[in-house]
Amino acid sequence: MKKISKTEEEWRQTLTPDEYQITREKATERPFTGEYLDNHSAGEYLCRCCGLPLFASDKKYDSGSGWPSFTNPLQDAHILEEPDHSLGRARTEVLCAQCDAHLGHVFPDGPGPEGLRYCINSASLEFKEADENQD
Repeated sequence: MKKISKTEEEWRQTLTPDEYQITREKATERPFTGEYLDNHSAGEYLCRCCGLPLFASDKKYDSGSGWPSFTNPLQDAHILEEPDHSLGRARTEVLCAQCDAHLGHVFPDGPGPEGLRYCINSASLEFKEADENQD
C-alpha cells in the first residue's frame, strides 16, 4: 500500500478544523456526539482523510461507550496499532495504514471471538452506503 503524505497546510485545506484536530493532532471527539454513533445503515466506513476502506457496518455494534465501535477492521493491513501512553495510562491507538490518520483506540473488552472493541471517532470516518442494486 502506497503511503499518502501531505503537508499540514494541505491537510488543513481538505479537513474541517474538528476533523483536522482529531485525525492529524490525535484529539478525541466528545462521547455521544459523533455523526456515525447511531448510524445503522449497511455499508463501509472509510478513512475521512484518504478514503481507505476501514470498517464494515456489519461489524459495528453499540458498546455504550459513546463512540462508534467495531469488532474488527475490514482488513488488518488497513490499520496500524501503536502504543499510546497519553492520559497516564497504556492504550493502543488505531491509525489509518495509508495516511496515518488517528482513528481512535482498540480495547480488549469487545464481543465476539476476538474480544476487541475498535472505538473510533466519527470525525475520522466517512460512510459509504451499500449499493442496494449490487448482487
